[in-house]
Amino acid sequence: MPRLSEVLAELNALWPPSRAEEWDAVGTVCGDPGRPGDPALPGASVDRVLFAVDPVQEIAEEAVALGAQLLVTHHPLYLRGTHGVAADTFKGRVVHTLIEHGVALHVAHTNADTADPGVSDALAGALGLRVLRSLVPDPTDPDGRRGLGRVCELDAPTTLGHFAARAAHRLPATAQGIRLAGDQDAPVRTVAVSGGSGDGLFAAAREAGVDAFLTADLRHHPASEATQHSPLGLVDAAHWATEWPWCEQAAAQLDEISDRNGWDLRVHVSKTVTDPWSSHFASSTPALTTNPPGAPN
Repeated sequence: MPRLSEVLAELNALWPPSRAEEWDAVGTVCGDPGRPGDPALPGASVDRVLFAVDPVQEIAEEAVALGAQLLVTHHPLYLRGTHGVAADTFKGRVVHTLIEHGVALHVAHTNADTADPGVSDALAGALGLRVLRSLVPDPTDPDGRRGLGRVCELDAPTTLGHFAARAAHRLPATAQGIRLAGDQDAPVRTVAVSGGSGDGLFAAAREAGVDAFLTADLRHHPASEATQHSPLGLVDAAHWATEWPWCEQAAAQLDEISDRNGWDLRVHVSKTVTDPWSSHFASSTPALTTNPPGAPN
């Protein structure tokens, strides 16, 4: 059974904390890694690991019920400075639950977004796309494989509507589903994808010359402006759904590391939907006309 410090060292090699954005909060949040090399402080041991997107209470309790000693999440627990972790706050309760049951928490966020393979590679894989290159390459990577987002190619040409339907079928189901901006009949051969919030990448998607851009959290004004700039089709999925495939990819990476080191880790992926939206109601009123009754001509 490996020590927590050994497993964390491998995770940090996959997703170096130094490659996270300056504003991000990645790495080990709680747990006892001991002092590597000091037999008097060996730290905790690990034989079961759970991967999830969000470090919320439901996931913490799932890790406890599973008997995991390590929870790895994509989203940070704390992104801003905090002065306490009292259990009467929801984040403090997560910390207390994990510590009381000997579960360490480790976060790989923007350092996993730009990794090779990273979050967008997993998203492309879930959609059955062939990755061609990074959408925004990491200038420190001489091989040009790391970076934010991916430019991809479909196995066969399709339409924007059919591609959106493919996303709805292949990504985990959420209340939001898939939203589309653009001509459903427009031809699509190349697609840019970016897991998580991606409306800051519209210019990069246009420069890449792709036919469509799939991401999450598209806001009204940036999306509206993007549709005026070009015929680029916009496919908006739920944030959680675009990042959950990374959990399976990351778990497979740790499985391979475990086999190579002879650790016999049991690695699990949470299938708990932690997307905050729980219901969706389609509009039922008739669409407004350009000159509704009673409006001035």
